[in-house]
Amino acid sequence: MAAPGPGEYFSVGSHVSCITCLGQRLQGEVVTFDYPSKMLTLKCAPSSGKPNLSDVVLVNLAYVSDVDVISDRAETPPTLASLNFNKLVNRARAEKEDKLSQAYAVSAGVSVEGQQLFQTIHKTIKDCRWQEKNIIVMDDVVISPPYQVDNCKGKDGSALSHVRKIVEKHFRDMESQKSVQHSQQAQQTQKDSALSS
Repeated sequence: MAAPGPGEYFSVGSHVSCITCLGQRLQGEVVTFDYPSKMLTLKCAPSSGKPNLSDVVLVNLAYVSDVDVISDRAETPPTLASLNFNKLVNRARAEKEDKLSQAYAVSAGVSVEGQQLFQTIHKTIKDCRWQEKNIIVMDDVVISPPYQVDNCKGKDGSALSHVRKIVEKHFRDMESQKSVQHSQQAQQTQKDSALSS
């Protein structure tokens, strides 16, 4: 492959401006540039308006009508931070286990309430799993359908007490969400009927 010609290469850290095929002007700092695929990654001003954030945009230069280099980076870019590969592998494994657990719950016919409760518990206590339709927490507490506080069984102690508090709070939060939604729906219905009359 031939070396990139003038204007065909963008240094990391350079600031560029381009116009897309949709007529949108993009301007930002070059994060990466892949010459063979002509893909440019730009870090642009945040669309949310929050100063500590940035939008990252992938630009296919095949669909760009004009690219201007506003300022080229003179110094070499900082070295990339090293990645903790073991941490990434563990995180991927945990995500896979979570998805498999969710899929198991759906295939086992667990109610939506049971699946939501499992997710709530799992946020606090990672050591929870499904055993048929029962939720097993730390191998000490079993929560059976319909997944209420009274359905939490296990050895009396701090584990059972803690899990019961999580279950109780989960259903209290769910009820408050339902009442807020019901209130919003009632207000919308009143607005709709006032507009139609």
